[in-house]
Amino acid sequence: MEIPVIKMDELYGEKRSETLLLLHDACAQWGFFWVENHGINHDLMEKIKELVNKHYKENMEKNFYGSEIAKTLGPDKVASNVDWECSFMYHHQPKSNIHDIPELLRITVPEYAEEVVKLAEQLAEVMSENLGLDKDYLKTAFCKPSVGIKVAKYPRCSHPEAVMGLRGHTDAGGIILLFQDDKVPGLEFMKDGRRISIPPTQGNRIFVNLGDQIEVISNGIYKSIFHQVLPNQNGSRLSIATFYNPGADAIIFPAPRLTYPSQYSFQDYLNFYSTTKFTDKVSRFQITKTVFK
Repeated sequence: MEIPVIKMDELYGEKRSETLLLLHDACAQWGFFWVENHGINHDLMEKIKELVNKHYKENMEKNFYGSEIAKTLGPDKVASNVDWECSFMYHHQPKSNIHDIPELLRITVPEYAEEVVKLAEQLAEVMSENLGLDKDYLKTAFCKPSVGIKVAKYPRCSHPEAVMGLRGHTDAGGIILLFQDDKVPGLEFMKDGRRISIPPTQGNRIFVNLGDQIEVISNGIYKSIFHQVLPNQNGSRLSIATFYNPGADAIIFPAPRLTYPSQYSFQDYLNFYSTTKFTDKVSRFQITKTVFK
């Protein structure tokens, strides 16, 4: 199955309607997709990749392979409750922890975060539009959105059958924008009961997936999807994941425009249906919310 590819520049040209439809299908049927022509500076992406790999090689790799999990892992030692990864978290907003991240990255990571936030806001607007909501709905619902970047390496693993790179989960938050390795695979998402391997990044594509709060706000129309990372015995995988999440104080609930009426008798609905049978179902449900209170 071919993962949907959204070309952001086509959202503002002659192919806007077609691209909006493609994005809606990607959110509703897949819960993940690639983004191209996103406007994030290519040189900046190359720089952050280079610096993260440099920091890993000089400061993280030796410590990781000296850790207990790395020293004890073997063909007869299965580690079921740990993740084969080394990482750090940069909190961009509302409060920065810039002094907690490696000095080598203190200029580049915030610069990258600023550009990814712009892309996240663009996606939030067109997703809101696709749901029939005001374009600022998701951003407003997130109530001063929180933004963080998880910088991770999934080290080369001599026994990949014995451990997970990152155990299976759905993401708790909103919109996740991943800049990942261009050579080493490992990320897997579920689709219709099947595992879909996400290939290494081509060029400067960004991989996007949706978190649990998007599923709640969209009343289940858009999906957060179970995924995991497999370790690789041939190389170490880079992952730079930006989380565009609701603020800590945000109260999350389904957008009222997307919910069904609270309650009604079936006979009342049948009476209403008899005069609206051949109208659009979604419009009918919207009207019933004002008729049946």
